[in-house]
Amino acid sequence: MLDVRRLRILQHLAAYGTVAATADALHLTAPAVSQHLAALQKEAGTPVVEKHGRTLRLTAAGELLVAHTEVILAELAAAESGLAAMKGGRRGTVRISAFASAARTLVPPLFERLTGTDPAPAPAPDNGTGAARDLSLRLSVQEPDEALDELHKRSTDLALVHSYTVLPRSVPAAWEQTVLMEEPVLLALHPDRAGREGLTAGQPADLSRLAHLPWLTPGPETSCYEMIQRACGAAGFVPDIRASSSDFSVLTALAAADAGAVLVPRMALPDHTAPLSLHPLVRPVSRTVFTVSRAGTGKHPDLRAVLDLLHETATALDDRTAGRPDRPR
Repeated sequence: MLDVRRLRILQHLAAYGTVAATADALHLTAPAVSQHLAALQKEAGTPVVEKHGRTLRLTAAGELLVAHTEVILAELAAAESGLAAMKGGRRGTVRISAFASAARTLVPPLFERLTGTDPAPAPAPDNGTGAARDLSLRLSVQEPDEALDELHKRSTDLALVHSYTVLPRSVPAAWEQTVLMEEPVLLALHPDRAGREGLTAGQPADLSRLAHLPWLTPGPETSCYEMIQRACGAAGFVPDIRASSSDFSVLTALAAADAGAVLVPRMALPDHTAPLSLHPLVRPVSRTVFTVSRAGTGKHPDLRAVLDLLHETATALDDRTAGRPDRPR
């Protein structure tokens, strides 16, 4: 019979890539991981890993076992979530990986609600013994691809990610997804430059008529950079990039100084900026913000509480910003 603990080690090896990294993730020694893998091969009756230079890689049998292990671990997680829900208890900590603008706008209200600083804090469910345990959060700010990788490695519980209409994002079909909001991508210009281009505030902009402008973009390591490249490419030009920063507050400050044009998702706009002329696009580009969790974990009361609060926060933010004249939809 196959040992689930050893299958879990094999799954971690597939995610982390090396015995050393797998050992660190599982708080084991490298020899212990190797011994478990050797024992698993005996149980399977066929090699599940093979040497590839100085590393190990999965055989076809190993890949088959990992695929089934993902299903087994999802079922175990669902069972644990169901038991936790029946008992009404909390594990105590939810680890969140979120991209920067979501970490700035959607996550802080969670801390307010869960730490009691909000005037209407979320109630802490009873754990069945008459005492309620506090739910705490651990946040890491990461690009969506990195957050999903952390989720795959089981180093985070919830990935807060995004995709664009011009840049879809693929996630494993078995993982649980919840859409929080959809927001427009806006063109930001200095008001004087907008006037020279014949644009009034809020007027839709045709990118194909703005190819001559200098452009401000996030760093090439980000999906937002790729979004701008694709949006401009669809308009028939390659942007002339004059400045690059992965901080949209820097880019919008530069746009307010008339350094160039920037495409920015509505939620990434700083709360307080110098005057900017903001424009939806004639050929609209939008960004979908959503959460991803591993299969079977979404009904755990800890994660469910966080998901519900995120949804409330996103809905309130969408309602608050949709009607503002400086942030057209």
